[in-house]
Amino acid sequence: MKEPGRKNLEYRLYPTPAQEKLLDKQLETCRGLYNAALTERREAYRMVGKSINYYDQAGQLKEIRLFDNDLAKVNFSAAQDVLRRLDKAYKAFFERIKRGDTPGFPRYKGKGRYDSLTWPSYGDGCKLKASSKLYIQNVGEIRFKQHRNITGQIKTVTIRKQGPYYYLVFSCQYEFEVDPHSGPAVGIDVGLEYFASLSDGVQVANPRFYRKSEKRLAKAQRKLEWVKPLPKFDPKKKKARKVVACSHKKIRNQRKDFLHKQSRILTNGYSLIVVKDLQVKNLTRRAKPVQDNETGEYLPNGASAKSGLAKSIQDTGWSTFVNLPTKR
Repeated sequence: MKEPGRKNLEYRLYPTPAQEKLLDKQLETCRGLYNAALTERREAYRMVGKSINYYDQAGQLKEIRLFDNDLAKVNFSAAQDVLRRLDKAYKAFFERIKRGDTPGFPRYKGKGRYDSLTWPSYGDGCKLKASSKLYIQNVGEIRFKQHRNITGQIKTVTIRKQGPYYYLVFSCQYEFEVDPHSGPAVGIDVGLEYFASLSDGVQVANPRFYRKSEKRLAKAQRKLEWVKPLPKFDPKKKKARKVVACSHKKIRNQRKDFLHKQSRILTNGYSLIVVKDLQVKNLTRRAKPVQDNETGEYLPNGASAKSGLAKSIQDTGWSTFVNLPTKR
């Protein structure tokens, strides 16, 4: 039996210095569009009590591109995706209100905080070329490291900037074979001493990637703080920031590699995998302040211990592990 699936294929992108400037310019233009659309929504509700949706703002996009040369260079579908992101942020905001969670109103994107650009339709503004190159509208053909074949039908293309590096992500649709009786069943209990304890007695060690790199990362962050930010484009500041970004990236890649390998071992060996439904968000939530009713003074609430526990939980990557695809 075949079932439809979706998978993301990530590759390292190698733009030339000129192409890198063009990509940075498009990211900055999209950041400006996001912030302007957010301002329009806020002001419309504040002034006349009107709620603006995606279709209201997307209908103005063609007219705006006529007098905004920078926005005109961004693919039209990619610009529409920027407005969809804002619309998703608003919908998530209202859903949190309904659930009674902390709302967290959509915020403006600061400089360097808008780090990805998505083309929702492959072939519209972006297309694969020969010799591992991707054509991007108004940027040109950019080389990328194709370390594995692209399988399935490409649906969307995303370029993401992580620190000083660029990455290319293809979201592909494919079909995979489902065999419900390929192996035995197993239950998994995740923890901190062991990453996973299986019902058949197997225990998987917790690698603790962040904890092992914590001192090195703290040293890099201190160096970044020590650099005086007097010149606007200080090369020392830029280098220190790059070291911090690369340190975080290495920890993230180590954890991602470990989780993918463990999920592959489990899905190859078992046909049914049962995992406890953990509410990781609640486990890592900040401790609430405790106040004395008589004096009004704040009492110890164990925030320091809970903070350390939350850091260890986030270092394991339980949520990512459970949500990994079972077939590839």
